[in-house]
Amino acid sequence: MPYEALPPDPFAGDPSDPSRMLDALHDVAAPEDLPLDDEERDEVVADLGDLAVFQALLAPRGIRGVVVECEDCEEQHFHDWDLLRASLQQLLEEGHMRPHEPPFDPDPAAYVTWEYCRGFADATLAEQ
Repeated sequence: MPYEALPPDPFAGDPSDPSRMLDALHDVAAPEDLPLDDEERDEVVADLGDLAVFQALLAPRGIRGVVVECEDCEEQHFHDWDLLRASLQQLLEEGHMRPHEPPFDPDPAAYVTWEYCRGFADATLAEQ
């Protein structure tokens, strides 16, 4: 799913956007609103490269994407390959990720952790 396919901000360009009132409450930009530094950009670029390899190796085996254990809500978040790619691309381009809708009723067996992806890729590529 390309970035353009993500749902648009319903208030983009709206002068009466209710979130504008919140801007006055913050004198300092939140850390997630700051641009990425060179090291962070390099990490996101590397993650995008890794993601392409992981998808190429695991999607044909029925794996739909990556599951992440959220530290904030202590729940699992399921990210399809295309959604994760679009989110990382947005992070690279804008310095933050837009909230997204989770997959409807995901099958946990169809998602693996990033660490699993890395281990699978390392083992598979070492065999070649």
